[in-house]
Formats: sequence, C-alpha cells, structure tokens
Amino acid sequence: MHSTKKVAIVTGASQGIGAAVVTAYRKLGYAVVANSRSIHPSDDPEILAVPGDLARRGTGAQVVERALARFGRIDTLVNNAGIFIGKPFTDYTDADYDAVTGINLYGFFDISRSAVAAMLAHGNGGHLVNVSSSLADYADSQVPSALASLTKGGLSAVTKALAIEYATRGIRANAVALGVIRTPMHPPETHEALDGLHPIGRMGEIDDVVEAIVYLEQAQFVTGEILHVDGGQSAGH
Repeated sequence: MHSTKKVAIVTGASQGIGAAVVTAYRKLGYAVVANSRSIHPSDDPEILAVPGDLARRGTGAQVVERALARFGRIDTLVNNAGIFIGKPFTDYTDADYDAVTGINLYGFFDISRSAVAAMLAHGNGGHLVNVSSSLADYADSQVPSALASLTKGGLSAVTKALAIEYATRGIRANAVALGVIRTPMHPPETHEALDGLHPIGRMGEIDDVVEAIVYLEQAQFVTGEILHVDGGQSAGH
C-alpha cells in the first residue's frame, strides 16, 4: 500500500505529547507511523504503530523501513522520544549517561539519518521537528540537568546544521525548545513548584506544544528555527 497523502513519523508516541502529535497530524490529513518502546496497534488504518526502543542499534532504521513498506513515503519526522534525568552533575552514573544519550542522541541520529535518506529519494522535500529543552540554552540553578543540556543542546545545534545542509533540497529542520509541560511524568504534588519555574506562572500544556509543532509544519518559509515554548523561561527570570 503506497499513499499519495503525506506521511509523518512520530516517536515517543504512546502517551503525552507524542500521542497528541499523532492526533494532530491525522487532523492535518497525514498518515502517521507511531513509534514507542511499547505501543498498541491502532484501529485507524492510517496509523501504523511500530514498537521499538530507539536506543537500540538499528531500531530507527527499521521504523523508517516499516513506514516505507506501508505508505511508500516519508514527509515529516517528529523526534519527540526523549528522557530526562535531573540530578547534580557528580551524582550522574554511567548508566544515566548511557540511558540519556541512547535515546536523546543515538535515537535521533539513527531514525533521522534513514528518514532524510527516504525524503531525498522521494524528491518532494520534507521536514524534521526535534523536541529540545529551554534548559539547553538557559540553565536554571533550581534544575540541575547537565545531561539534558548535553543532549538537547546537541539537538538544537544539529537542527540548524541540517536546515542549512538540506535547504536547497526542500528539507526543513526546526525544533521546539520546551519548558516544563504538564504530563503524567510530573506528579500532582510537584505542580506548584514547577509552575513557579516559568515567568508566566504556569507549566505548559500538551496543546501548547502541539500548536507549536503544527505551526512549524505549516510554515514553509521557516527552517533552522528553535521555537521556545517555555512560558518565558528563555527570556529571563
């Protein structure tokens, strides 16, 4: 089955931001390939669920292969999968380093390399959207997070590099740099403190992120942009 409609791959798609991004791209008329380490099949024939751990060698390439086999093309890749481990720098372990870099960097690298190759082969351009963090640009003394800065800072940098490398071939690359978003990973008892990390006085909502990604998808003259969706964190405190 090859699709004439556009096709998006969304990683970290089983819950939270990723699941909402899948819904948003379906509303835009895209077929969607949804990846997560554990994800259930969809009743929607235009959604292909592909389970797999992107930190494992070759998983990202396999997701792209499954997408091409089912739909015949890839137009957008949303690199949403990622993990955050916040602790003082000297408390990080080798296991922490392997976990964070495995998903945030290798996971990005493997699937993006294959997706860009597919976009180039198809010849109709494409779009990479990376989910980064405002902490990569603006450190916060209340949130020790060196591994997030190391990896998400890399994503922000490579977003600009890829935007320039492929600008003449119709492939755009953008990122959303997030503040703290209200998702199930943040227990309710932490919400008040997390609200206070943002100048506007609240955490972000999943819809705030989805709206930013949809904007970047539709903004054909925007590439190399790091769009801060962070309640003013990046502007200062």
